[in-house]
Amino acid sequence: MDNPKAQVRRTRKFGKGVFAVEDIRKGEVIAEFDGLDIDDNYEPWTDDLFQHAIQYAKASWRDSCGIARLINHSCEPNCGIKKLFKIVAMRDIKAGEHITWDYEMTEKNPWFKMKCKCGSAKCRRVIGDYRKMPRSVRESYAGYISQWLLDGARKGR
Repeated sequence: MDNPKAQVRRTRKFGKGVFAVEDIRKGEVIAEFDGLDIDDNYEPWTDDLFQHAIQYAKASWRDSCGIARLINHSCEPNCGIKKLFKIVAMRDIKAGEHITWDYEMTEKNPWFKMKCKCGSAKCRRVIGDYRKMPRSVRESYAGYISQWLLDGARKGR
């Protein structure tokens, strides 16, 4: 399910990215991870899957058949995750704006690390495990973090 108000474009900094082609209202679904389910035993884990699938359980990931896999990371995103798989606007997004979300909103793996190039004044430089996300950032993302991480936090995992 890709929102027709969002379109893939080339960027100088990130390769491909997703941009609003019309204004998008807070709460609108932009895209969904609706593709292949992958677990620890899946073969072959390709670099492409590693770069684009999101985690939704301790040893489970999901890819997207659409634009969700091309939405770039930002430490100051305009979108977040609802439930497990939906990328949703956290605020109104103007036409022409780069659509982004924070990859730490889904990942809980000590081996996942990515050098951040978002350029935001709030850039954390290295992105990875949700448990490393500063408390103030988690609080600012309230309602937009993958449900599996929230459920695990309530259970003390």
